[in-house]
Amino acid sequence: MEFREITAKTVDEAITKACLELETSSDNLEIQVVREGTSGFFGIGSKPAIIKVRRKAEEEEFNILEELKKDDLRKESRREEKKEVRKEAPKKEAKKEVHREPQQKEPAAETVKPQKKAAEPHRETVGAKPQEVKKEEKKPVIRTDEQIAAMKKTAEEFLSKVFHAMELPVNITMEYEKDNDCLSVDFSGEDMGILIGKRGQTLDSLQYLTSLVVNKEQQDYVRVKLDTENYRSRRKDTLENLARNIAYKVKRTRKPVVLEPMNPYERRIIHSALQGNRYVETYSEGTEPYRHVVVVYKKS
Repeated sequence: MEFREITAKTVDEAITKACLELETSSDNLEIQVVREGTSGFFGIGSKPAIIKVRRKAEEEEFNILEELKKDDLRKESRREEKKEVRKEAPKKEAKKEVHREPQQKEPAAETVKPQKKAAEPHRETVGAKPQEVKKEEKKPVIRTDEQIAAMKKTAEEFLSKVFHAMELPVNITMEYEKDNDCLSVDFSGEDMGILIGKRGQTLDSLQYLTSLVVNKEQQDYVRVKLDTENYRSRRKDTLENLARNIAYKVKRTRKPVVLEPMNPYERRIIHSALQGNRYVETYSEGTEPYRHVVVVYKKS
């Protein structure tokens, strides 16, 4: 595989960018630093960092992962042995406590009484009412066929004008999803990469503008989703794969990894993908549009 040139403000940002574009972690990349980034004097004369990257050979990649997995298995086996040794001691102590329980039979009845007093029926019913109100507030929005047809017409007219100005022939198909109260719009045609843009930025901007136009005439907010060539699903798979690779790297090195800035939708994908991970946790920091996800080792 030939080297690909990546530019960013710093070398670390360039490496993160390369991981996203090549859909792998930095451990599986050959990295050559062409130039370190310089900030210049008050921003004047600043130069971006430049690196060259390419995927490592599959055999090297496989061997590295195998060695890392073996190390992890050894560490986990040692931890399990220590846990088994620790479990034996509490069992002996538990037997001693069992012999003392018969002497405390009489006061045990007294401890039950406060629990019955605490369980007041009025408090339980008061706590149940707000939950019922919340459920009632989240009733699905029911829209008539005329309202749905009007939404589709508004969206199609707006998008047609945009594509006409771009001199781009695009076929537009729409479908209203009643369960999600969402207007799903799909594009097809040549050069759809123009509509997607860099990491979907053009598609996201077009989706935001379409949502503003459609909801201008609606009393209840309706979600608008734009997609082409199944980009949303492919991008989601890419980000989830990246999240797993980054999590494995953080688990091994115990050093935090800062991802490049992402929109709220993509940040939620990263958070969701690593939500149940035992070894790492995630959080977002920074301000829009430079807000990014940080993956850190979870302290036990």
